[in-house]
Amino acid sequence: MIPWTRLDAVKLEDGVELKLMRRGSEFSIMLGANELMNSRLSGSEEALAELAAAKLKGRAEIRMLIGGLGMGFTLRAALKVLGEGASVTVAELVPEVIRWARGHMEPVFEACLDDPRVKLFEGDVGELIRGTDRGWDAILLDVDNGPDGLTRKGNDALYSAQGLASAYRALSPGGVFSVWSSAPDTAFTRRLRQAGFEVTEAPVRASTKKRGARHMIWLAVRPG
Repeated sequence: MIPWTRLDAVKLEDGVELKLMRRGSEFSIMLGANELMNSRLSGSEEALAELAAAKLKGRAEIRMLIGGLGMGFTLRAALKVLGEGASVTVAELVPEVIRWARGHMEPVFEACLDDPRVKLFEGDVGELIRGTDRGWDAILLDVDNGPDGLTRKGNDALYSAQGLASAYRALSPGGVFSVWSSAPDTAFTRRLRQAGFEVTEAPVRASTKKRGARHMIWLAVRPG
């Protein structure tokens, strides 16, 4: 068995360490002892983009916002299904994750950050959501571990009633708010409906081989 090698690490604002690990061609991003993502398990992150895009089928020049760069799985899946006239903004709060994407994990990203449809924003995705009125056709959140977050208490504001109201305002009529989570959350489903969204829950497998753990994706559509 090839041992894991620690490539880099960064202390987050609450003092917890975010680590990039590698074993052969496999990468892992860990928060302390918890694995946040693994380069072998991309199925649910890809589904986040694919399911959202399916809700927008037939819409031209889609404007998509992705919160959380991760290992680029959601971004790559979005670029595959969106047309040439689309634009995709990816917001990533942790500068080191962007550096890892352009450095150690460059083989995983497959040059998707160089696609002319992509704009990378180093900062809080909440800032882009709150500063927009009907400007996005799709907002995709893969931030922290979902509504029950691990890495940053400030992320809770994205999933609160106030945060969901901001997301609703930021979407164009008929736009979709798609959220990834490691587990179901009935309280979050309720908050989405209370914010005015039409909500579908989509359990998906972590692996592209349709095996392993199940994750949850919410597809919340702004009516109209």
